[in-house]
Order: sequence, then structure tokens, then C-alpha cells
Amino acid sequence: MSFNILVTGGAGYLGSTLVPDLLQAGHKVTVVDNFMFQQASLNHVCHHPDFNVIRGDVRIESTIKPLLAKADIIIPLAAYVGAPLCNQDPIGAETINHDAIKLMLKLVSAEQRILMPTTNSAYGSGDENNFCTEESPLRPISKYAIDKVEIEKHLMQHRNTISFRLATVFGMSPRMRIDLLVNDFTYRAVHDRFIVLFEGHFKRNYIHVRDVSRVFQHGINNFETMKGEIYNVGLSEANVSKMELCEHIQKQLPGFVFMEAPVGKDPDQRNYIVSNAKLEATGFRTSVTLDAGIAELIKGFTMLKNSIYGNV
Repeated sequence: MSFNILVTGGAGYLGSTLVPDLLQAGHKVTVVDNFMFQQASLNHVCHHPDFNVIRGDVRIESTIKPLLAKADIIIPLAAYVGAPLCNQDPIGAETINHDAIKLMLKLVSAEQRILMPTTNSAYGSGDENNFCTEESPLRPISKYAIDKVEIEKHLMQHRNTISFRLATVFGMSPRMRIDLLVNDFTYRAVHDRFIVLFEGHFKRNYIHVRDVSRVFQHGINNFETMKGEIYNVGLSEANVSKMELCEHIQKQLPGFVFMEAPVGKDPDQRNYIVSNAKLEATGFRTSVTLDAGIAELIKGFTMLKNSIYGNV
């Protein structure tokens, strides 16, 4: 079945992978994005007759209201993602991550469907065993996670909603992010050949960007049985520590050296193991392993080097 889908922030890291997949599946897709990173990540779908793109700001009611009115499904990806960016511009983070979503919820009808990414970083440090399910208490540490927790409460009051609590995403995408943990460590392994770890025993869960696209499609195709629920989205075999992640990378780049810092601590104190059993019970299975994603990143970073302020 074909839907009219509005993807806010659709030119970003997730959207530039998801939007082509939605078009390939036969949907009509409208993207609204402010292109704050000057990205041209949707060039390859401009030929598609079912693709439409708007340069605009989701915080402006006169921009977003008519776009929402035409949509069967809304996938709100527009966000300041990650603690560093939110700390750098807390006002921008508040207005995009919180206020814009509340505006959207005010404007949509009860019949419209919303599939929204939230974050499993909301768990903070989990229980005494660092183990988390969707029922675990939320202990967000960063402003990014705090805002996502707050907005998820409002989101779940809308009857036609699915919240996907994403694990840390990795993998190559047309709008690339090097700062995500697996991407960052692999980039350093390719270009620097070493890394110093702070609190290398801290664990978290991971998910490939293409599997994030697949989970949104899974939610669309199984909406009636999944709606009104929150789902963790991650690789069940990839609840790994930073030290274990480096070992995975070293298998493919034997010259990569990593060591634990003797002093200091990581400003990011997240440390948890996440269960994805609830999502898996709906029939969803991931398709890209951690090792396959690392192999992909190594190829990508062979082509990509961020040397804008360097001499070499």
C-alpha cells in the first residue's frame, strides 16, 4: 500500500538513507529540511516523480502546517542529535527537539500516523546489572536524552504512534556523520591507527543505519499491530564495550592500536545493555552485523578524510 509520507530532517544521516528506500517501496515522500549542514545528500532521488523537497524550518507553523495536512504518515527526523551539538546550542536543541514536536502533535489529526526515532541513551546506566528493557526506569544524562524522554511522553498520548528507541547508529550514509561512536573509532583506526579509551568497559548497543531504515518500513507495514508502543531498536549481538568494539575493528585493521587511559573519565557516562526482544517478537530482524558495518566504514573512510584545516 502506498502512503503520502512527510519526513522532516530528511536530508540528514538517517533520512538520506531512509528516503530512497521509501521511494523504492512505492511511497510518495516529501522532505522538509533547513539544510543547516549544506548537505546535498538527496541529489540521487531528485529524478523520482514521487519525491518532493521543501527548504524550510519545522519550528515555523506556517511552513509545517500545510505539509502535515497532506501526510498520511509523519516521520519526524529533524533534530539536534547528540550531546555535543545540543550543549553547543541549547536553545536550538530545545526548539527543534522539543518545541517543534509539540507543535507537530498539536497540528496532526488523530488518524495520522507518526513513527518517531527516540533514543535508548535515555536509560543512562540501566539497573544494577546495566540491563534495560522498554519498562526500565529512564535516567537520561545529556540534554539531548532529557528532551527526547520528555517529548516521548507527549508523543505516546497520540493514539497512532510508534516510538523507536534507537541504539547508537553506525554505517555509511549519503549525509555522513563521523562523530557517532563506531564511525568515529573506525575513522581513527583508518587514519590515525590508534585511540586512547576512557572507561573502555562502558557498554552500549548499536544499529546499522540501513537497519534503521528497515525498522521504519517494518513499522509502516505492521502499523496496526505495533502502534501505541515503544520499541528498542538495536543489534542484539552488539551490546559491546568500547574495548570490545576496538577489538572488532582491529580484526580488520591489524595495525590499529588502542589502550586504556590511566587517568580521566569519559564525559559520556552511558553504560547499559539493551534488550531488543520486544521488537524481534514483531518479526523484525536486523540485516547488517557490526563486523559488516565496520568493513563498510573502512571502505568509506578510505575515500573520506576530514582535513579541512590540515595541511595534508
